[in-house]
Amino acid sequence: MASAKTIEIVKSTAPVLKEHGEIITKVFYKNIFTKHPELKNIFNMTHQAKGSQPKVLANAIFQYATYIDQLEMLSGAVNAIAHKHSSLSITPEMYPIVGENLLLAIKEVLGDAATEEIIDAWAEAYGDLAKIFIQTEETIYHTQEKRAGGFRGKKQFKVVQKTVESEIITSFYLQPADGSEVPHFVPGQYIALSVQIPGEKHLHTRNYSLSDLPAKDSLRISVKKEPGNPVGIVSNFLHTDIVVGDILEIGMPSGEFTLKNSEKPVVLIAGGVGITPLLSMYKQLNLEDKKVTLFQCAINSDVQAFRNEIQTISKAQSEYKIVYSDPTEEDVKVQNFDHRGLLTVDILQASWPAEGAEVYFCGPKPFMRHVNQLLSEMEISEENIHFEFFGPSEDLKQESLAL
Repeated sequence: MASAKTIEIVKSTAPVLKEHGEIITKVFYKNIFTKHPELKNIFNMTHQAKGSQPKVLANAIFQYATYIDQLEMLSGAVNAIAHKHSSLSITPEMYPIVGENLLLAIKEVLGDAATEEIIDAWAEAYGDLAKIFIQTEETIYHTQEKRAGGFRGKKQFKVVQKTVESEIITSFYLQPADGSEVPHFVPGQYIALSVQIPGEKHLHTRNYSLSDLPAKDSLRISVKKEPGNPVGIVSNFLHTDIVVGDILEIGMPSGEFTLKNSEKPVVLIAGGVGITPLLSMYKQLNLEDKKVTLFQCAINSDVQAFRNEIQTISKAQSEYKIVYSDPTEEDVKVQNFDHRGLLTVDILQASWPAEGAEVYFCGPKPFMRHVNQLLSEMEISEENIHFEFFGPSEDLKQESLAL
């Protein structure tokens, strides 16, 4: 635990970090990738180029400075980040490298304002934070290894099936290349997948949600292609270049966006490819005969995935509602959807469980902001709202409509 003096100094720097945090983290990433280019294999370099990853790190540092004397306030964020790290096989040896370059970036950006006393305080504070992450991640690694089919680090998997689900989504079925047992996971979790794309100097690693139930003879990820979008460099490569028989490298299933232990009914709200983790949850809830309502929002039937699969496994106590923002002429003709346009409070309330619900939602960022706003208008308690979002959670409160 940091000394009282260190806590005082670090908390006093919070306003400065709020103002200059993104500049510091951009310098940090530039320096660390220059000195340790091998780390590009771990980080999402597209998010680096867009600036979203420096923003996330800057927010995390600011939150740590703010709550260094109330670390229990950060436990949820720590666990979520630790799961992300475990999916990427982060090791304890990487933390000193990060710490050294973070302190150098603070000094470089703040100049003389970053006194020796401040740098020393942050060195102590970072050391404490690193220990928390290392211990948390070791617990996750140990738990993962003890699961059926568990392993530590990365492992090679073979693509045994490739199935087109819609015009933009394709599923990949993966089995351990060494013939060992398929690892167990919890519905809602994801894997980190690494590929070497021809012409690229480093590996590209992305997280993909597992879209089927555990205890199957393969893992399934369902990937949206993003033509012309640099964010989709890995997704597009999977669509165009990966075929049955190819070998991919993945990390152990990880993540905390999973079903909570609750007797309440469950509402799942999916936008676009955000259906993937929620489909796994929906299947699990139907297996357990739990009361569940699934809202699947898509542009139209051409891009919607898993419609038939969902309808096939739905049970009497489950409800499935389809919302198309821009249905095709054929969609309108056959009326194969329940609501047209953007998701609204009225649409949600018409199928909302009378006894309340645990809510899980996932989709593109604008969609998630829209859903978050709807839930706020419905006065749903935050303790009953669950989501997975890349970025500061405050960003969900920015106004935006979209699917």
